[in-house]
Amino acid sequence: MRHIFRIALAAAALIGGAGLAAAQDVVIQPQQQTVIREYVHKNPLASISLLGLELNVGSTVPDEVELHRIDVPDVRYQYVVINDHTVLVDPDTRRIIEVVR
Repeated sequence: MRHIFRIALAAAALIGGAGLAAAQDVVIQPQQQTVIREYVHKNPLASISLLGLELNVGSTVPDEVELHRIDVPDVRYQYVVINDHTVLVDPDTRRIIEVVR
């Protein structure tokens, strides 16, 4: 019985780790990156202050933070400015996919 529990636990860890890796492996094509950067620079937002949120790829933006659409064809990501940094967010998972520099 213990052996089955260990196998199930290992499988759950593997699956969970794969999901996190997939969230961090979002690839935005260079042409699309340029268009997105131009859009967010031309449409600046007021920065909101969130203490304790690490602005890293894969970090989750809290539900109470309003995300803003990027009005560019074929771009499904949204953006917000947190602690003076513009971040692209997957609206389905609310995970940061890129910190725009």
